[in-house]
Amino acid sequence: MGSAITYHLMKRDPGLDLVVVERDPSYTQASSALSVGNARVQFSVRQNIQISLHALEVFERFDEEMSVEGQRPDIRFRAEGNLFLHQESSADGAKSAMVLQQSLGCEVKWWSSDEIAIRHPFLETKGLAGGTFGRLDGHLDGYALLMGYKAKAASLGAKFVVGDVTEIVTEHGKLEGVRLESGENLHASVVVNCAGAWAADLSRSAGIDLPVVPVKRQAFVVETPERFEKPLPLTVLPSGLYFRSEAPGQLLVGKSLEDDPEGYSFSWQESRLTDLLWPELAQWVPAFERLRLTRGWAGLYAVNRLDGNAILGEWPGLEGLFHANGFSGHGLQQAPAAGRYLAELILGQEPTLDLAALGAKRIVEGRPLAEGALV
Repeated sequence: MGSAITYHLMKRDPGLDLVVVERDPSYTQASSALSVGNARVQFSVRQNIQISLHALEVFERFDEEMSVEGQRPDIRFRAEGNLFLHQESSADGAKSAMVLQQSLGCEVKWWSSDEIAIRHPFLETKGLAGGTFGRLDGHLDGYALLMGYKAKAASLGAKFVVGDVTEIVTEHGKLEGVRLESGENLHASVVVNCAGAWAADLSRSAGIDLPVVPVKRQAFVVETPERFEKPLPLTVLPSGLYFRSEAPGQLLVGKSLEDDPEGYSFSWQESRLTDLLWPELAQWVPAFERLRLTRGWAGLYAVNRLDGNAILGEWPGLEGLFHANGFSGHGLQQAPAAGRYLAELILGQEPTLDLAALGAKRIVEGRPLAEGALV
């Protein structure tokens, strides 16, 4: 998110004196690097749909546009589709969201349970009302996306420095800049909090209570004896368990659970797969009764506890302090639009997309803007 904002700022005004402070330039704990990299238009909030439509356009041309001196990133975007399965209880909401998506130009269709059974005969469709399929949804390499934005921003004149921002400095209600762990002060009239899962810690230093918490999510890659003619789309079961093809003979599996712990832990447990996810997966896909775990990992969601949506824009009452936080697992796909939007706000330009509904004012006033049928 920070690199996307930086790129858009430098693209619009190469004369800016812009510094990005990175605590860990290896990004080993960055959510961008640990993400499963999904991108979809299947949301029920208009702004989220528009954000994702823009992302899909950007991803198609990203490697070319982020080229630096002939060196092109390779984000490996694969438009293999997203399929959300629905029971009767959620079907009406999903269809309503689909109508909105289609009205905005999204290629999303409703598949009946019979059609799903024909297209994916390995799936157990009993009890399903149907599903929504986004043909252009897909996945990409989040680390490559991050490094592509970073390299391009640096080539335009942005400075990336290693340091730990411990405080947003204010005086008499006015923004002064930031203080580093080293004791150095960086004076600035504009500061953007892009600290991801650590965002609330940083905001508290300015007296701001940001409803963003770090939540551990786990993902697993398994080998399956089942071979498919083409890659499986990311398929989301009614419970939220998801799977997609990772490579030939390999499956990526994950699920957000109510008891996923808050905090900064990156440990992962094989038992989460074997005891919880695998039994449910085998119920829906009997061919997956035999699997072999090859690897797994954990990363952090920066969860907005108010409504699960992004916090974008200037903080009310503190001029110059901007937030790009609380993306709740959607940040990778929202970086292109969010980066452009924050840059436009900071430079006083008319936003290309009206994302004011995602502004910080709703946080101060406690007005949630939550997803409905899809989360």
